[in-house]
Amino acid sequence: MDPRIPRLRRKLAAIPFNPLRSHSFGEGHHEFRLGPKPAEARLAAFEAEHGIVLPDAYRQFLMHMGGSGAAPFYGLMPLEQCSLFVMNPRGEPGTPRGFDRAKPGAHEGDLFLHIIEMGCTDVCLVAVTGPLTGRVLTGNSDACWGPDVSSATDFLDWYERWLDHMSAGRDDRSLELTSPRLRARRSGP
Repeated sequence: MDPRIPRLRRKLAAIPFNPLRSHSFGEGHHEFRLGPKPAEARLAAFEAEHGIVLPDAYRQFLMHMGGSGAAPFYGLMPLEQCSLFVMNPRGEPGTPRGFDRAKPGAHEGDLFLHIIEMGCTDVCLVAVTGPLTGRVLTGNSDACWGPDVSSATDFLDWYERWLDHMSAGRDDRSLELTSPRLRARRSGP
């Protein structure tokens, strides 16, 4: 087990009882609770079905923390709801790249697993192939913005940043995970 797991458990357990904590958009969906941990056989079956290997830090989280629930926005989705995406090509110069669902068995380019529901067409993904493997990205499936690559080295570091953010009592506008589109909407005229 990754040595960060016990620390993450302690931090997550303390969040709901911190009166000065931040309030995460969508927290009512998960209430800072994690869903059941998937069995090793389920993880292996998912990998075989999709022809991928889950990044180690994300796999460690699923095996030792939980398979869904407490995470930014609407929370971590169970594997059954996760789908693979590819980055779509840039259109006209200056337009952002977005993400498209990967076609089963016939995909080109690096693969990204949609792991957190952000709302609308915004997606939070973990790279499962290519040079960004293991890194968390946010973007939009309509190519409205993104992709934004987190500076966290892997899923566990990214998750711990979120927990630290929640404990520190900062509002969501300062969280690097928030999309530029949501930031613009929140700041308003």
